[in-house]
Amino acid sequence: MPAMFSLSLHPESTSFLLPLAMFAFVSSVTPGPNNVMLTASGATFGYRRSVPHMLGICLGVVVMVLLIGAGLGKLFEAQPQIYTLLKYAGAAYLIWLAWKIAGASGVDRGQSGHQPFSFWQAAAFQWVNPKAWIMAIGVVATYTPREGFFANLILSALVLGLVNYPSISVWTLFGSTVGRALRTPRALRTFNGVMAGLLLLSLWPLVAEHV
Repeated sequence: MPAMFSLSLHPESTSFLLPLAMFAFVSSVTPGPNNVMLTASGATFGYRRSVPHMLGICLGVVVMVLLIGAGLGKLFEAQPQIYTLLKYAGAAYLIWLAWKIAGASGVDRGQSGHQPFSFWQAAAFQWVNPKAWIMAIGVVATYTPREGFFANLILSALVLGLVNYPSISVWTLFGSTVGRALRTPRALRTFNGVMAGLLLLSLWPLVAEHV
């Protein structure tokens, strides 16, 4: 069996873990659709009610890494229209989410129809999140050693998931703190409007392809 398909993990190959953890931290903690949405969720619903959202993000990116490493990337190379469809569906979904965030006007404790993202919604969202794709492809293509590939792939996915949660928690905690400081619905609506604008701004790379 070729080395890259081996399930055994070579001890010397674990030197990739520190660079991978650094990449995972930087990729997770920098602004992007997930973190903008978590900031708005923390401000509107508080940290505790946003926990399923954060856990769903972690699961989503872990599954993406595993599936891309298992060959999903080759499917997109063979059928690029599938990736294009996902990309534009993701853009449309982000626009809808921005509208929903902009309409959230106060701290919601469950009395209204507004609800935070569920675990499964957050996990599924990663498939239309451009930044999540960049992270997952980067982990597989750049940081996962070819020798003992599948064992290293599983380890890489676990490292990404473990680093991802505390990194994105920073944004949720920030939003929660801001939400407590913004005591009027108008102030929080203005804050969420800014978050919605930043979410739309994250679509700029897609727009730039056509200008």
